[in-house]
Amino acid sequence: MRLYIVDAFTSEAFAGNSAGVVLLDSPGDAGWMQSVAAELKHAETAFVEVGGEGPKSLRWFTPETEVDLCGHATLATTHVLGGEQTFTTRSGELRCRAEDGWVSMDFPSDPPRESDDDLSSILPGVSFDYVGRSLQNLFAVVDDAAVVRSLEPDLAGLRAHWTGRLMVTAPGDVEGIDFVTRFFAPGVGIDEDPVTGSAHCVLAPYWAARLGRDELVGEQASARGGIVHMNLEGDRVLLSGQAVTVASGELHV
Repeated sequence: MRLYIVDAFTSEAFAGNSAGVVLLDSPGDAGWMQSVAAELKHAETAFVEVGGEGPKSLRWFTPETEVDLCGHATLATTHVLGGEQTFTTRSGELRCRAEDGWVSMDFPSDPPRESDDDLSSILPGVSFDYVGRSLQNLFAVVDDAAVVRSLEPDLAGLRAHWTGRLMVTAPGDVEGIDFVTRFFAPGVGIDEDPVTGSAHCVLAPYWAARLGRDELVGEQASARGGIVHMNLEGDRVLLSGQAVTVASGELHV
């Protein structure tokens, strides 16, 4: 089987979010796919069936569990396959395109809803403008990007809170960047995700409403960093970014 390592949401190697991409000729066993993802240790590894005609089955695994939606590994998969692709996934049908060095992805919007979650013990001393939930993630807004950049959450406390996944966002502090975000997901085995495409399905509707426009650019302010372009279209979010193939080879087992 062909195996690729791709850095997604970046134009430079060793930045953005790295993903494994495994090309399958036939459906893979879930336990085997989980073992491969644990071996590779990327935030997510994508497994895509390329042996048949029509839409391709696509699944994503962290080192600990299968997830319902992953943006950066979908971007990496489309980057590897090229052209227009339609994937069948646990989050429905996803249409993607690789063209002129960019990958665009048509994902479902997931606007946050205000909640009464108490995050004071997870992020002590941080003042929140808004706290909410999306389908699977906690969502918090602060007023200063510097606060986002310096966050040091209690990961054990977060892991025990609901799904153990939290994004924190603030207005951008760099020209051309509408907002900055960091995403912590110890609940699925990822202390901090470098760049989270699916999180921007939550971020896009929030910031579009707040800023009064549907085209946005977000920076995920992790150590590796990455840039996500968004266009909100009704109940869909068109995400786009670049990618770099770092390695390719064969998976022998």
